[in-house]
Amino acid sequence: MATAIEFNNVSKQYRLGLVSTRTLSHDLNRWWQTSVLHKEDPYLKIGSVNDRSTAADSEYVWALRDIDFKVEQGDVVGIIGKNGAGKSTLLKLLSRVTGPTTGSIKARGRIGSLLEVGTGFHPEMTGRENIYMNGAILGMTKNDISRKLDEIIDFSGCERYIDTPVKRYSSGMTVRLGFAVAAFLDPEILVVDEVLAVGDAEFQRKAIGKMKDVSSGEGRTVLFVSHNMGSIRSLCSRGILMENGGIKADGEVNHICDMYLNDSLESLGALWQKELNPEKDFQVTKVELLDSKGEGKSIFSCDDDFHIRMTVNVKNRVPGLYGYLQFTKADGVAAWISDSNDLTANKLEMLPLGTSQIDITVPKRTLAPGEYSVYLNFTGPQMAKSYEVDSPRYVCMFTLSDESTLRGNGRGGYLSTLLDWEIC
Repeated sequence: MATAIEFNNVSKQYRLGLVSTRTLSHDLNRWWQTSVLHKEDPYLKIGSVNDRSTAADSEYVWALRDIDFKVEQGDVVGIIGKNGAGKSTLLKLLSRVTGPTTGSIKARGRIGSLLEVGTGFHPEMTGRENIYMNGAILGMTKNDISRKLDEIIDFSGCERYIDTPVKRYSSGMTVRLGFAVAAFLDPEILVVDEVLAVGDAEFQRKAIGKMKDVSSGEGRTVLFVSHNMGSIRSLCSRGILMENGGIKADGEVNHICDMYLNDSLESLGALWQKELNPEKDFQVTKVELLDSKGEGKSIFSCDDDFHIRMTVNVKNRVPGLYGYLQFTKADGVAAWISDSNDLTANKLEMLPLGTSQIDITVPKRTLAPGEYSVYLNFTGPQMAKSYEVDSPRYVCMFTLSDESTLRGNGRGGYLSTLLDWEIC
């Protein structure tokens, strides 16, 4: 099988705190050292590891360092890791949005990229015009694009607005059209970042199905970045785990996903706390798991209620503030989801200024026995401004046990609701 993508000792260095990665004085120094004195670039010897959770000890940081891997034609590779691990930077280098500081990248074939919502779209142009423009950038003729046009529009579900300027599209519509363009204009390599999370459930199913068709049916190569382990497991055969700008592990996808989940959750328990940032309009400072008596625990019985209690601080009210809660099983699948609009719309807008608490009761017999991690997130209206819980987003972890001798912990699935077998 031919090699489709090859990274050879690729590194990417940025300078912190500046729009540009260089200054005139640094450029002159680099030119003097490399061109006149014929020495090694002095700025390649410095720079801190890309760890977003620690203070920088240098004004330079290695977003990627010494990346080496190959992808064979037709492979579907999932790239996973914590926020800031270097996943998106790697895809931007492959898509030639930016260039590497050192090393080389070889890609055999046309690359279709979907890295951010609206990538490559001109906001003043209509959806139809943007399809033709993106096809031309990929090297396709007008006739080739016209032949695919109806499929692209139909897949995107944006037919009514296809002749409307893209600046009037919602984020979901934009990502639908962007994915359709990237997938249907015959790229040999399809590069997809986390943007699929913007689309609704129907579109995500269609997108995952299309990527499977592109890889297995058409023999094209797919690089897929996602935090959804279920999608990664179902779509990919190989996984690459990134950490602090480097590759931590590369191998069979289920093994890599298990390693990532174990690393992400190993420090979690029944309590999560964060120091108050007085500059934030809204912040979660504590999350607790409590039993029905109000005692902190991380192990509960399926036959008992338990509570998730959040301590929040409101400096300024956030119109349309939205909270999202998810319980994830050890295999990475979301078993249970709730949001702040479940029963009362915009309820979080009624939070008082200062410190208060939000309490969520999980009724008994909601979840099946097993281990669960708690994912929590708060955002502003229409994702215009983010009020996310500080890293990690997974805040707590707990275990549910079933002590019944009739059922026991062998009951599988995700729910544990007891049903009445009535004899009529």
